[in-house]
Amino acid sequence: MTSLIEQAARRLEQLRQAGAVLPEDSIGSVAAATSIVQIGDKTIPAVEAALNAADASVAAKPAEAAETPQVVSKRVELDLDALAAQGFITPNAERSQLADQYRVIKRPLIKNAMGKGAASLNHANLIMVTSALAGEGKSFTSLNLALSIAAELDNTVMLVDADVARPSMLRMLGLPQGPGLLDVLEQKFDMAEVMLRTNVDKLTLLPSGTPHQRATELLASDAMSNLLDDMAKRYPDRIIIFDSPPLLLTTESRVLASHMGQIVVVVRAESTSQSAVQQALATIEACPLKMMVLNQASGNASGSYGYGYGYGYGYGYGDGDSGEAAKS
Repeated sequence: MTSLIEQAARRLEQLRQAGAVLPEDSIGSVAAATSIVQIGDKTIPAVEAALNAADASVAAKPAEAAETPQVVSKRVELDLDALAAQGFITPNAERSQLADQYRVIKRPLIKNAMGKGAASLNHANLIMVTSALAGEGKSFTSLNLALSIAAELDNTVMLVDADVARPSMLRMLGLPQGPGLLDVLEQKFDMAEVMLRTNVDKLTLLPSGTPHQRATELLASDAMSNLLDDMAKRYPDRIIIFDSPPLLLTTESRVLASHMGQIVVVVRAESTSQSAVQQALATIEACPLKMMVLNQASGNASGSYGYGYGYGYGYGYGDGDSGEAAKS
């Protein structure tokens, strides 16, 4: 009987490790172990009965309760030299006027995102970068802003290509197309499966995903609201930049704007009309905080404040070197 008890003890330990729910004292005393219990029309030792019950507990354990391997996001290598040649801010680059101007642009955005601004904002760490029309440099601004924030010691940043009609982020970065935001909304992929980790510390990417004829409806869905709420709250140090479609050309950007805490409107100097800017701002009137960036300003205009609507901070950035890059 001693051998039976030893065998039972080993088996019960195996069952515990397998997740079986066992009595506090499954073996008990020698007297309990040697006792006989009635199971239907059979009599068997109590130890054997306990083992049988424990085995049944493991067999009945739901499949979903079993441990599943954790999905690790794919890592991609960005060609930092090629990005620098196109006018983008890259890690370890020499100090430049462009980098300094983005430091000025990002500072109030970060302050608001971390709840240190003048007003309390919902989803303050969700920042949409948009423009009135195409060709004003919003994608150039989105990527440079994300790269600049990635240099912060206390923050991480995710760049989301939310221009689902004309995605450009992966193309700008020299990366192949793949699944992304729209695929997550359709529940074809989990977020971790489509996020891209990069060789830039603290920068991750979320592509727009597979084109969809009902992209506007997907962005306006409860699934999108839930996803954005989760993104905003999951990591307290993360700032999320959304490269959005132009406000006057699509409806997707207006839907997206309703979820944002902050909006940056890019205005191309000496190109975009004041009436176009006014119409664009009218479409996002409900957003509590709107800032403006004056893109491709000449040297004489770089210190000006551009258009001053609402909270509209205006910053000029870039010199002749950035003119070719700011086309998206």
